Amino acid sequence: MNNKMEKDILLYRMVVAVLGLTVVVSVVGAIILAMTGRSTPEVIVALGSAAIGGLAGLLAPSPLNR
Repeated sequence: MNNKMEKDILLYRMVVAVLGLTVVVSVVGAIILAMTGRSTPEVIVALGSAAIGGLAGLLAPSPLNR
């Protein structure tokens, strides 16, 4: 079963796409709020930061595959 999950490229791509979309939406939202003179809520900053961390963890090479 573990081997089947390692070869599921579609799920991997979907997770990367959703995390990437979360980063883009949070950055654009923060920019729009800053342009209108409002402060950026900490939730938007936290979501963007968590999504970037998740992308870094997914896209970094695994030390087991060396």
